[in-house]
Amino acid sequence: MCLTCSDTVWIMKYDPLGPVPRYRQIAAIIRERIERGELEPSRPIPSEVQIEQEFGVARATARKAVALLRDWGLVVTVPGMGTYVAGEQPDM
Repeated sequence: MCLTCSDTVWIMKYDPLGPVPRYRQIAAIIRERIERGELEPSRPIPSEVQIEQEFGVARATARKAVALLRDWGLVVTVPGMGTYVAGEQPDM
């Protein structure tokens, strides 16, 4: 996992061959997007399928990344609706 500085904001780069597990790298990248405001409270995060496609990983890897975000308290999963950035609950 390497970091680069862009306008004094550190941006994590995905390195599938690096020593950090892929799911942890993906979770950290999504966490950065949340912290920078790219993913806003109560808004959905990318689906497992979108994560698979963006990072070229298996569904199980995408699922582990989302589970880690949930463990960190950054997202909430609403059965049948998706996973959202923690904050207000989405309208049902």
